[in-house]
Amino acid sequence: MNDATNERKIEHIQAIEDDALTDRMGNYFDQVKLTHRALPQIALKDVNTQCYFLDKQLSFPLLISSMTGGDHQLIRRINRNLAIAAEQCGVALAVGSQRVMFNNEAAKESFELRQFAPSTVLLSNLGAVQFNEGYGIEHAKKAVEILDADGLYLHLNALQEAVQFEGDTDFSQLNERIASVVQGLDKPVLLKEVGAGFSCADIDLGLEAGVRYFDVAGKGGTSWSRIEHHRNQHRQSEGSNPADQLGLSFQDWGIDTVSALKMLNGYTDRSTLISSGGLRNGIDMVKSVILGASICGMAAPFLKPAMESPEAVVEQIERLRKEFKTAMFLLGIKDVNSLINNDSLLLNERY
Repeated sequence: MNDATNERKIEHIQAIEDDALTDRMGNYFDQVKLTHRALPQIALKDVNTQCYFLDKQLSFPLLISSMTGGDHQLIRRINRNLAIAAEQCGVALAVGSQRVMFNNEAAKESFELRQFAPSTVLLSNLGAVQFNEGYGIEHAKKAVEILDADGLYLHLNALQEAVQFEGDTDFSQLNERIASVVQGLDKPVLLKEVGAGFSCADIDLGLEAGVRYFDVAGKGGTSWSRIEHHRNQHRQSEGSNPADQLGLSFQDWGIDTVSALKMLNGYTDRSTLISSGGLRNGIDMVKSVILGASICGMAAPFLKPAMESPEAVVEQIERLRKEFKTAMFLLGIKDVNSLINNDSLLLNERY
């Protein structure tokens, strides 16, 4: 490793491995109760979990969310295993931030994944704030080109950058930069939070910029604030204050995914919502779709399997698909479109 961005990727993985509490386990989806059907009036074999995302068919509405990328054997193995499994199972995959490849030429290899996933949805990823730090449309195009991606995530991580020892915190007029990327790129641009959720004001700004896809990525799952706290504590010799608890103070900051989906439900006629942040099983996925999401993203459940093998990732995907299909059956629902915004399936809303 020969640059700070690349080293940071490994430190992030290490923090997740070493501290189980980086997963905040908010369990917000437990608050959503579904209406079980004792007489579902359908056969399990007739339940169709297929859906479409970015004009491609998926076996069910799963997106393996952004994790990592860089010049390291472990990172290359993780991304390769994820891509192979995503292709085999017919689910979407988003890579981690590609900023590292502009600092380290060798890191590009970890993002050259189309060879392993020739037909499924792949998403590139850059930090939106970098477009206030010198990035231009050429960076966006290069990120998409390397992956041969179907779209570009611009992630919004104001909390993480504020806590991070070397964070970039100039988010001023960033919606104008986002608009320029939308106008200059011939692929869809998707806005993504990284664990603190979207508000209505954020969606309004995104829509004004021309964005039509939003990954709400609410709190309840991995806390990047807590992860950056660990990194800061290791940098005492570089001037960080060992008494600085900022990352812990804000580890549960934000809007949880369930609240975000409910708040943003009125936008589903103008945009596509992606539910991520704290989802842990296929039942949470079904609840997300009922609340208005078209696609569901997960990252943490795939990290350890991706370190192992494509087969381990496939096993995890198939577990989620079986849970998703079984939940549909027990609700008496045959197809995914019949789930979306179907609040008649919510027990809480019926009484």
